[in-house]
Amino acid sequence: MIVEAALIGLLCYLGALSSPWLLGLTGGWYLISRPLVSGMLVGLILGDVKTGIMIGVAVQAVYIAMVTPGGSMPADLNFVAYPAIALGILSGKGPEVAVALAATIGIAGTLLFNAMMVLNSFWNHRADVALEQDDERGIYLNSAIWPQAMNFVLRFVPTFIAVYFGAQYISSFMDSLPRVVLSTMNVLGGILPAVGIAILLKQIIKSYTMLIYFLVGFICIVFLKLNMVALVIVGALLALIHYNYKPEAPQTVGTKPVNDDEDEF
Repeated sequence: MIVEAALIGLLCYLGALSSPWLLGLTGGWYLISRPLVSGMLVGLILGDVKTGIMIGVAVQAVYIAMVTPGGSMPADLNFVAYPAIALGILSGKGPEVAVALAATIGIAGTLLFNAMMVLNSFWNHRADVALEQDDERGIYLNSAIWPQAMNFVLRFVPTFIAVYFGAQYISSFMDSLPRVVLSTMNVLGGILPAVGIAILLKQIIKSYTMLIYFLVGFICIVFLKLNMVALVIVGALLALIHYNYKPEAPQTVGTKPVNDDEDEF
């Protein structure tokens, strides 16, 4: 597992919020740190792409509405995307348990992220001192090299340790848990994706009447057994009807409605 753990640790670093190597945030944080993408990559590395994608989809639903304003994170999505999904695959307990593991590891990951932010203030101070002394090499080292080296250590090392040692013990550890604990994790893992989708709906809908479209999609999937292609077509039809054929509000000038039949003076 040394090679597999090293590859997953490297991807964890490349997808970190402050890693610049994959087109900055575009290829790193906003692409390979999405659980839907990382689940496929981790599954490919561990030799179980199907399980990786299934777990990635379930975890992505939990964090689908998460935003990071100003770098503030309720959970570290990068640790969710790599060590958590890897341990979920290695546990062999299904997506529900993997989601519960991801939620726990994601919250714990915020401690390392905040520690990195605190430690970066040390490098910022050294860069300021180098600037006052006209030390170009010191500015470069303290603003680019040493912060990235610390970021690599804080991402790669915990992920490598979790995957390498977790591969040996996670399955037996999960089997040793009481049935009530596993049942609780399954229940919580099934609820959390619904919470993520609910938060997303809360952010994007303008009126509660718009929930009817979500319920129509739910019915199409659960009861009519439509696949995603058919559901997209149904959704496009409903969008066309809603935006092109809804009644237009009367135009007003000030507070008085405009009447085209009135004589113009």
